[in-house]
Amino acid sequence: MTIRDGLIVSVSRSGTSGERGLERVQLGGRWLVPGLWDQHVHFTQWAQTARRLDVSRAASAAEAAALVGSRMTADPGPDVLVGFGFHDALWPDLPTRELLDAAAGDRPVVLIAGDLHCSWLNSAAMARFAPDVEGALLREDASFALTTALTPTDDATLDHWAAEAAERAARRGVVGIVELEYGWNLETWTRRIAAGARSLRVEFGVYRDRMEDAVALGLRTGRSIEGTHGLLTMGPFKVISDGSLNTRTALCRYPYPDGGHGVANVTPSELLADLRFAVGNGIEPAVHAIGDEANGRALDAFEAVGVGGRIEHAQLIDPEDVPRFAALGVTASVQPEHAMDDRDTADRLWADRTGDAFPLASLLASGARLAFGSDAPVAPLDPWAAIASAVGRTRDGREAWHPEQRIPAEAALDASTRTRVAAGEPADLAIVERDPYASACDDLAAPDALRTMPVAATLLAGRFTHNAL
Repeated sequence: MTIRDGLIVSVSRSGTSGERGLERVQLGGRWLVPGLWDQHVHFTQWAQTARRLDVSRAASAAEAAALVGSRMTADPGPDVLVGFGFHDALWPDLPTRELLDAAAGDRPVVLIAGDLHCSWLNSAAMARFAPDVEGALLREDASFALTTALTPTDDATLDHWAAEAAERAARRGVVGIVELEYGWNLETWTRRIAAGARSLRVEFGVYRDRMEDAVALGLRTGRSIEGTHGLLTMGPFKVISDGSLNTRTALCRYPYPDGGHGVANVTPSELLADLRFAVGNGIEPAVHAIGDEANGRALDAFEAVGVGGRIEHAQLIDPEDVPRFAALGVTASVQPEHAMDDRDTADRLWADRTGDAFPLASLLASGARLAFGSDAPVAPLDPWAAIASAVGRTRDGREAWHPEQRIPAEAALDASTRTRVAAGEPADLAIVERDPYASACDDLAAPDALRTMPVAATLLAGRFTHNAL
């Protein structure tokens, strides 16, 4: 392969002499694949996660509170103690203020759910952040606002953490992300790139509260931002139409065990108006929809507007709605690792309906375009984990969950990339130690081999962002 000025100039058979005068890099029989994209990330939240108390393995509210108590002993400082990753849908007890008060006393404690749609606070934290709220939980918009408020105001510190996270991503073969962090990310990423953070291409999304600002600035999906070396471009307009599975707020046609159907964060008319405004101003719509009712409403809105876009998550889909993705030109922006995280919760809350959950093979067979992401920090920013879960529908040695929805490795890799290894394409590449296509999806070892894929090097526009050759 010959690379010049950030592009692949030619690809020829091994042993063919290349152009003279160019630097030569021997890959030693390794495999070359397109650079990977994580197409749904909350990057600032992800950069902070490693520095927060991990409560993801807590099997009960009491166990999560005990983890808080242990951290208090090791770190009794006065700052807000922030934890991340709890999943309370399967807990035998309720998350209450009293449990956290007993563990932390007067120190404010905020535990953020693994799906970001819920936060659990003690009395001191409620008094500071939500004094008018009863109970111990903040859900949906109130939780999103709190996670934003907990972001450090010191840009230098946060940018340093983000640069470290970007370098970790490059070590896994990642060349680009779709940034869907809450808030306004134009200045954030312009500043980071100007300071030298050049390990990733970034497409940044915008939410309703800043949509008019984006339009006023002339931002359009795909437009490069001046002064960012071609690394920063405008991404989609995201609308959060429903909630999440664990929080029991994903909008569903059939009730949860408690009788609820979830929540609609926007009405059908509001969703339609949002999509029309976005499309009319050249910005691609991306609709968060997890429950089957939410997905149906999102598809209805796309059909009414007459254009395609993205549906983020698409976790539970009525079989009659599956063919509509391809017919309407709507990309299913999905996170296969969530199927492994949520399988037990889905079996309980969507009992007898999980055959319609995370239907990757059905979407693929219908002709829909799949785009894989992590939703980091909900799942780790590692496309190989998404690829493995899509190919095997298994993790941690468990039996495959609805194996009929597995997809081939070729399709999973395509859903995690934006380019091809071909002349004229950007030289965004990953060099890996094993053949990613070597094992069939019915080989139980294949998912583990993909999940642990060693990445020897990553190139962005022909420039090494990771090199362990």
